[in-house]
Amino acid sequence: MNRSSRARDILLLGALAVLARPADAGISYTLDRAAAAPGTTVQVQAVYFNDGTAGARWQPPRDLILQWRSPDGAIIRTPARAQADALDMNVPVNNFARMSWTAVVPAQARGLQAVSIEGEPALMALDTGAGGGAIVASRPADVPVVDPATGRPVPAPEVAAAGASPAAGPAPIQAAPTVVPAEPNRLSGVLAGLSEYQPMYFDIRTRDRTTARFQLSFKYRLFRPDPADPSFWDKLYLGYTQTSLWDLQGDSRPFIDTTFNPSLFWLNDNMWTSKNQNWRMGLQGGVEHNSNGKGGDDSRSVNDVFVQPAVNYRFDGGSTLTFAPRIKAYFGVADENSDYADYAGHVDWNLRWAQDNGLIASMMYRQGASSRRTTQLDFAWPLKRTWLNMNGYVHLQYFNGYGETLLGYDQRHRSQIGIGFSLVQ
Repeated sequence: MNRSSRARDILLLGALAVLARPADAGISYTLDRAAAAPGTTVQVQAVYFNDGTAGARWQPPRDLILQWRSPDGAIIRTPARAQADALDMNVPVNNFARMSWTAVVPAQARGLQAVSIEGEPALMALDTGAGGGAIVASRPADVPVVDPATGRPVPAPEVAAAGASPAAGPAPIQAAPTVVPAEPNRLSGVLAGLSEYQPMYFDIRTRDRTTARFQLSFKYRLFRPDPADPSFWDKLYLGYTQTSLWDLQGDSRPFIDTTFNPSLFWLNDNMWTSKNQNWRMGLQGGVEHNSNGKGGDDSRSVNDVFVQPAVNYRFDGGSTLTFAPRIKAYFGVADENSDYADYAGHVDWNLRWAQDNGLIASMMYRQGASSRRTTQLDFAWPLKRTWLNMNGYVHLQYFNGYGETLLGYDQRHRSQIGIGFSLVQ
């Protein structure tokens, strides 16, 4: 193939790639090299980037089906296998996640190949050596999926498990329209608006007596956002957090206290971003209620209006530092805990540093009246980076000060260290 012909083909590939990719795409696919001989193993690499206003989840597929299109119009379909387990990844605003799949260049491939992923509006190029002619990327792949080494058809159940048709596949420019939405059910709309809120963990502590501290937290988006017509109400949420202290040493294993914390708030994690994408500012504000659900002398409850600006700095090395003070004004405070602000103060000073797929460290500091201080430190490490290779985090928590429970808001707790498991950080 001469240089002018090859340049023409590359320009055609680029044009098709632009047409195939939607403007709001969050995933980009690339090959790990520009050229490879038939029979060589290559990597398909994906980067999911969240440039929205709230955290996102990405569930990459375990297998992909690739289409290889030669300049003479020949089409070959082969599988690509994930290099690691396909995990449900939480991707914060202005952060990204990566995934890779391995594939073998088909033995029959010749010349400059147009490589596409079935079901994805992505088009890549790979030079496999000799060959020439025009690239035809609009023709459907009316051929079976074959083993790249032998050329024999891959068993139909294996192809179907990858979400593809064993007999034929769509053309690259038809990939986006061929994605069929999942069958709706009664819970689909509810689950679409449900996401994590505060950290969720279960820790064991052994100072003085064996106790467990655990927390569950969710938020629900009240209105389904329309990307073409965003509005203020799109960012309105209901939140619910429950924190419990559990006595594991008592005769009946009683719960010492539980704090129930429903809330209504507005949240935008990305109100402003610097030109270099390193700085980002977000804002949260709303109203919340805290109660321990008890009656009589043990009853505790407090309400507050809060605002929480967040300043984020993204380091080039792949980590994010967040400073997010939570400023509170109390109202409707129960008589049993009328001096609550003297112990909890009016500001939660929050600092968080998170590595991509690595260590997450956070600090919360409160300053009440008369030097009543509270400090909480949390450290989490992803278990998928340990020999266990599982979801979640190993979690370490340090607490010293007031308000470990709402019942004991005015009692100072000595330093406690807990270790356990965390679902979300």
